[in-house]
Amino acid sequence: MTSPENASDLPESGPEAARRRTGGRSARVRAQVIEAVGTLLVESGYDALTVDAVAERAGVHRTTVYRRWRDVGGLLADVLDAAADDGWRPADTGSLEDDLTALNQEVYEALRPGGADAADGSGSGSGGNLTTALIAASFRSAQAAGALTRFWEGRYARSAQVSDRAVERGELRPGVDAHALLVTATAPLYQELLLLRSTPDPELPRRAARAACAAARAGVFH
Repeated sequence: MTSPENASDLPESGPEAARRRTGGRSARVRAQVIEAVGTLLVESGYDALTVDAVAERAGVHRTTVYRRWRDVGGLLADVLDAAADDGWRPADTGSLEDDLTALNQEVYEALRPGGADAADGSGSGSGGNLTTALIAASFRSAQAAGALTRFWEGRYARSAQVSDRAVERGELRPGVDAHALLVTATAPLYQELLLLRSTPDPELPRRAARAACAAARAGVFH
């Protein structure tokens, strides 16, 4: 375990302060802690997630974690805020249906057991269990819930360009409600994989996208 950081090296407490220090040793510590939170959450669940356990797994002094994140809620919020702070954009495939399918495929990979990394939409990583664990944790922590809301708001806002491109290509009439279209396209995946825990169906991303696309062309979202 590393030695405690000097007080002069520590920012003011809380996840906002942790996010402002983005370089050098602070960035390395944050990355270690975020990885430890995700690993412990998947392995042992929310009830076993403690500041001391995270500090031990991350290899940093417990004082550092307490000073920078304060509690489990702060840790979870920073995991989600870190995931949101990326350059992710929805794929541009050349058609609305394919764009929605690509978007759904990322959701599918994040939610299915053994799928992609949590909440970052990257299509790579250790498994969909982290995504579902973070969603579950948001029902236990107000800070995590707020961060998860920010994450989804950011993802849907970035994804609005899917409908914008469809309008530019002449696939949809101007004035489409992008948020309603995106929710309609992605909702079946959350329903089947997260709520019903259905056996993963690799055709689901395409099927849900096709249905949403047909509804959009029929003017449902205008």
